[in-house]
Amino acid sequence: MIMHPIEDYALIGDLQTAALVCRDGTIDWLCLPRFDSQAVFAGLLGSDEHGRWRLGPVVDDACPANATRRTYRGDTLILESEWDTATGTVRVTDFMPLGEGTPQVTRIVEGIDGIVPMRSDVHMRFGYGQVEPWVRCVEGWTVAVAGPDSMWLKSTFASPADGEQTCMEFTVRQGERIAFTLAWYPSHQGPPQTGDPQETLQATDAFWRCWASRCMYDGPHRAAVIRSLITLKALTYAPTGAIVAAPTTSLPEDIGGVRNWDYRFTWLRDAAITLSALLRTGYLDEARAWREWLLRAVAGDPDNLQIMYGIGGERTLTEMELPWLPGYEKSAPVRIGNKAAGQLQLDVYGEVVEALYLAHRAGLDDDSAHHLQLRLIETLERRWQEPDEGIWEVRGPRRHFVHSKVMAWVAVDRTVQLIESGDVDGPLDRWRDLRDEIHRTVCEKGYDPQRNTFTQYYDDSGPSTELDASLLLIPQTDFLPWNDKRVVGTIEAIQRELSTPDGFILRYPTVGHDAGVDGLPGDEGAFLACSFWLADALVMTGRVDRARCLFGKLLALRNDLGLLAEEWDPRLQRQVGNFPQAFSHLSLVETALRIEGLLPFPQPRQADELRVGEQVIVS
Repeated sequence: MIMHPIEDYALIGDLQTAALVCRDGTIDWLCLPRFDSQAVFAGLLGSDEHGRWRLGPVVDDACPANATRRTYRGDTLILESEWDTATGTVRVTDFMPLGEGTPQVTRIVEGIDGIVPMRSDVHMRFGYGQVEPWVRCVEGWTVAVAGPDSMWLKSTFASPADGEQTCMEFTVRQGERIAFTLAWYPSHQGPPQTGDPQETLQATDAFWRCWASRCMYDGPHRAAVIRSLITLKALTYAPTGAIVAAPTTSLPEDIGGVRNWDYRFTWLRDAAITLSALLRTGYLDEARAWREWLLRAVAGDPDNLQIMYGIGGERTLTEMELPWLPGYEKSAPVRIGNKAAGQLQLDVYGEVVEALYLAHRAGLDDDSAHHLQLRLIETLERRWQEPDEGIWEVRGPRRHFVHSKVMAWVAVDRTVQLIESGDVDGPLDRWRDLRDEIHRTVCEKGYDPQRNTFTQYYDDSGPSTELDASLLLIPQTDFLPWNDKRVVGTIEAIQRELSTPDGFILRYPTVGHDAGVDGLPGDEGAFLACSFWLADALVMTGRVDRARCLFGKLLALRNDLGLLAEEWDPRLQRQVGNFPQAFSHLSLVETALRIEGLLPFPQPRQADELRVGEQVIVS
């Protein structure tokens, strides 16, 4: 099996789960019935024997032909791939119908010109490619059963079961359409109820176009913003309102390495930026659903705030390895679950409180949200001086990460502002003092005056020598004014020390720098969200032309369908990490708004307003 670059894949989904469709017409990844369910097609992390559905013109089995062209149909999540062959042209339309009750994939083959020989070859494996199902024919369906799960396949062209897989060859002529439907259903029930393929296609098209039309952004980057918002919507689990970080697991940050993680969960870190992006682009219902999920997930035990939860609010996300899967391009181990859920990351208190504060300002709050916010600050008041694993979920020793302390300050500051507004009661003077203490500690211990920059962490000996791209968020949080010399110095230091040759930003140094900070061997690419943060920082410090240039370079990294993974490998010149990544697309939306002046940012405040008695110096 030939491994394709990550950017060769397209996303289709039904707001319950999602599939990745390769440029050659193969679905190599699909978890059913939910994003976090076991994969029935896991070829992306192994080979054909681990499950896939290949549909395209008949060519040499060892080398399926890539589509001549492909696109999403307008502002939808309907994928159209076309092949020009020696005998004609054929189009395959891939989508997942919404609201059909059971998750299903529909693939419609349409003859555009001439006569084209085609093959559909479905190789189903349950349990991430480990479990071989029992395949049989039932009432016109080809059914694959294993334990509690079953897959039901039928088409408008008869398709007999052939051992452990279903394979059929047929020809399509100009004007002909042949449709395939693959549906998941509990194995003790069936057959599933599925709609007419053409009717569900029309309904799916109407849903996405209507949803996209609600976007209030109408700037020069509208196409990129719309595609990112559609991607974010596609990563939403509609029954609860949760948004997964990505629909995949273990796509490597370092090709051939061990930095392979499961992202099919919901990170609280995304809370504030998600709410901001949705509110500012007109998606109030989605913002409300996201906030409600956040309250349900956190409210059960705010004293033990986790950094991530399952899409239903599950707390137990046990991490384990799947040794039968060799991994994408032999990047092992393949992991499911994520033990980082048990880490202490103090920054999430700031992100959650900031999200609640944004919701309050948008009129989306209630007394339960205020009660939760106060409980979170009570916990943070006790714990903010502890070391933690930080924003990047390092698997090395806990440290006093500067970004974590800044976000602890954000949590207290927003709560102080809420109390000052009179909308909630709380110990105002005590928490004002707490806010000042955190601010003073960060400025005294986390800032290197010799280099004029904040650093990644501090300890008893002072600030570390290493930098961290999360420090770019300092001016966005209002911790210091964007024109403070320490902010400007930090931005410039990160550009010098964490930039790749092509101008993108690493999260922090890995190989050969402060070994042991993240506790992992190997290297990684440029983290795309960090590069968007740099563009934001450039805008805020008045360097808008440079910000536009960087933003243009970031847009150029998207694949032909406008999708971004987590990282960009500057050595291999390709996308790496889980795909598509919500954080990357959220950051794209925020930067597009900020560059066009549609996203307000904190204005410089006087020193007395900062309550730290430090001079603001304009660069």
